Amino acid sequence: MIVEVHNETEMKAFGARLGSLLLGGEVIELVGDVGAGKTTLTKGIAAGLDIDEDVQSPSFTISRVYDAPSGLRLSHYDFYRLHDAGIMADELSETVNDPLGVTIIEWAEVVSGVLPTDRLTIHITSPAEATRRIECNAGGEKSETLLKGSV
Repeated sequence: MIVEVHNETEMKAFGARLGSLLLGGEVIELVGDVGAGKTTLTKGIAAGLDIDEDVQSPSFTISRVYDAPSGLRLSHYDFYRLHDAGIMADELSETVNDPLGVTIIEWAEVVSGVLPTDRLTIHITSPAEATRRIECNAGGEKSETLLKGSV
């Protein structure tokens, strides 16, 4: 599936639609250059989960966790600054297997061996200054169901 958004509001709306479909146990990998809109999309996903906290990029902290009123937990990881995941790979392994967790990972190359095959991979590119092209690929049954619902 490919979606084009033209501003930050549309990116958040797409994320909110996706977030409203999450039931727990989903893993979402975000791929895109610095400034592509990965954290903006995550803010939308958090809004779709009814999380009212200010979602911030985990670039310097590596991970941030937000609790949804439904009991779900959104774990947002950013491995941009790591060349070796080290102990963070163990933490991530636990997180992706939490049935009440929703896991979002940016710059996942360093932890690719820990990620489940069944994940939604979202590539964000910038064909124009404000426009973003969002290409979503499902890796299994759970992510395919999520993808179909977000159209």
